[in-house]
Amino acid sequence: MRDIAIPLPIARAVLGRMFPVMLNARLSFPVQRKLMDLGATMQWLPDDTELRRLRLGGRTAEKLTARGSSGTGAVLYLHGGGYAVGSLVTHRSLAARLAHETGCAVYLLDYRLAPEHPFPAGLDDAVAAFRQLVEDLGHPAERIALAGDSAGGGLSLATAQRLIAEHGLTPAALGLIAPWTDPNVVPERERDLVINRPWSRACAAAYLGDGDRDDPGYAPLRGELTGLPPTYVQVDVSELLHPQCTELVTALRAAGVHVRFTESQGLWHVAQAQAAFVAAAAAAVKELGEFLKEAVQPVSTPDLG
Repeated sequence: MRDIAIPLPIARAVLGRMFPVMLNARLSFPVQRKLMDLGATMQWLPDDTELRRLRLGGRTAEKLTARGSSGTGAVLYLHGGGYAVGSLVTHRSLAARLAHETGCAVYLLDYRLAPEHPFPAGLDDAVAAFRQLVEDLGHPAERIALAGDSAGGGLSLATAQRLIAEHGLTPAALGLIAPWTDPNVVPERERDLVINRPWSRACAAAYLGDGDRDDPGYAPLRGELTGLPPTYVQVDVSELLHPQCTELVTALRAAGVHVRFTESQGLWHVAQAQAAFVAAAAAAVKELGEFLKEAVQPVSTPDLG
């Protein structure tokens, strides 16, 4: 199916009615998950996308590629949803678009969710999936990028930190879309177009469970940042997470990490998921894909001319 371009005011008006219904702290998380999956029908796959189910780190995952692509490298994508909602269904379109933009395989992981599986279950799953890509599927760590949005962005950062510290594995890059890197921080405002404060606090509590809120795996913004790979952070200036993203970028640069930072205006939290019908969101996905492609695909001598 070909993309369409809906004017931003119309897209904002429609989504501004949908998200408060789906991401509502008064609903149980299972109900929210069903509503999110239903809403994802608006996010179709690009033409010529190939999808294969597999197991990674003991969890269901999907390998998405563009038909005919032969690029080396891989991307492990960790979906957002406050660590409590989100699924392969909600993020399949975004992962597929990154597969087309990078020309390599994108692995979308169905990691365990809170409150049924609080911290560190999701982190354990992500680390195990990355290690399996290296040890069983033959992808060198330096040719695997970690990417994710919102909670998945925070999980990507925490996964990279643990891989480096405990396994001596450094990913090729981090691609973070509005990453939620410290769930302890209470948003200053009540809501943005997508996220509201009561819902985010419910998610933070569900994810923490009986854990330690000072554990850097839970709040990777407070963890070790030195030695992380090149990182791209995308966020819109209207988002509740915008201040946290700017803090992360400042901290990464202070730690000597190469950082690219893009602040959009007029989009919303993880608008990249709506790239099928929002041109500005599609452009952001393209930029992220180009960054990841440069990181995971080595430049050969002939390419240098």
